[in-house]
Amino acid sequence: MDKAKAKRLARHRRHARVRKHVSGTSDRPRLCVFRSLKHIRAQVIDDTSGHTLVAASTLDSGVRSQIDGKDKSAQAAVVGEVIAQRALEAGITRIVFDRGGYKYHGRVKSLADAARKAGLEF
Repeated sequence: MDKAKAKRLARHRRHARVRKHVSGTSDRPRLCVFRSLKHIRAQVIDDTSGHTLVAASTLDSGVRSQIDGKDKSAQAAVVGEVIAQRALEAGITRIVFDRGGYKYHGRVKSLADAARKAGLEF
């Protein structure tokens, strides 16, 4: 097994461990984060119905114009603000944070802090 595959499998194991305890409900949906080498995505998910309520990403056209020339942590902060705005518009104020098996550090922490600052309650 190559090193990249081993890292990916380790993240999947950590994510499964986190998901044993974190589940989104209709009252308090789950904010799920996925980060790749270039981009970061966030979704607010209701696990009881299995639906994504709102989503934001660095690939969105509205977000792309805001992230030009910024480093990846600043881009993640923009995505955090956008996901919080969209969630508040959908009537969601309280969420459960799912870090996706990543360390709560760097881009993941930046996204979470920006979402908190924009009005979401963790």
